[in-house]
Amino acid sequence: MRDAFCKGMIELSASRPYVFLTGDLGFKALEPLREALGPRFINAGVAEQNMVSVAAGLAGDGQSAWVYSIAPFVYARPFEQIRNDVCMHDLDVKLVGNGGGYAYGSMGATHHALEDYGVLLALRHLRAYVPAFDEDLGAVLRGMAARPHPAYLRLGRGEKPAGAEVPAYAPWRLLLDGGGPLIVAVGPLAGALWTACAGLDLKTRPQIWAWSELPLDPAPPQALLEALKKSGVLAVVEEHVAQGGAGQALAAWLLEAGLAPKRFRHFSAQGYPSGTYGSQVFHRAESGLDPRSVLQALGVAAA
Repeated sequence: MRDAFCKGMIELSASRPYVFLTGDLGFKALEPLREALGPRFINAGVAEQNMVSVAAGLAGDGQSAWVYSIAPFVYARPFEQIRNDVCMHDLDVKLVGNGGGYAYGSMGATHHALEDYGVLLALRHLRAYVPAFDEDLGAVLRGMAARPHPAYLRLGRGEKPAGAEVPAYAPWRLLLDGGGPLIVAVGPLAGALWTACAGLDLKTRPQIWAWSELPLDPAPPQALLEALKKSGVLAVVEEHVAQGGAGQALAAWLLEAGLAPKRFRHFSAQGYPSGTYGSQVFHRAESGLDPRSVLQALGVAAA
């Protein structure tokens, strides 16, 4: 999604001026953005804590500030600065983490972001965005820019099915209809599940929804709740640990609303069961997040 992000940020700069700070990252991808922004593009160096504090200072002076790095370097290392300098003062600072979940594969746990939005959503005023497809970036960036509060954008890899037309962006979207279990997938995993289920029989295949904004506001759409009532089976799939994740938030909301499903499954990142590192595909499979594992656990025959 990084290329789509760069394009979207260039388009955004024409209508909403901002300052962009990078932690010495983005080479061979963000050069067009650097050329478009000129002095508003700042390489802050490998100094993430300082970078976030500088962004907070700019925002406190009335600027809109965007901060970019590999995901764990933008939410974990500078957490105190995000908490104290940005969120406590409700400043217009946007954090952009590239490579959410297991995206950096064999580079290991230090480069993985498995608890990012769960950690950040514990802070006041912050909203998290987890786009599912490259096509989402334009609408997501415009929405983030229009909200002058702290935000976190988790970039992954768009996994749109070949030849498919992505529905217009919304926090909740129906991607694939079906009469089987209801699956809510957070971010790019929605595309992988859409691909795996598209060829299944309509009567038994899962109904797949993409969820891209947290916390849970707005509430799930009525069409999703009606499908849940009919199915009775709900699965939430996210490349994030269970604690503080979307699955727990949705389960709590449904319980409080008196809409608990008959059966609930939460598929989440399990860390490193084998103690080894590999590709994103490898880690998803180890955590049971790959489509085949999810469908098998739900009793759906794969194509």
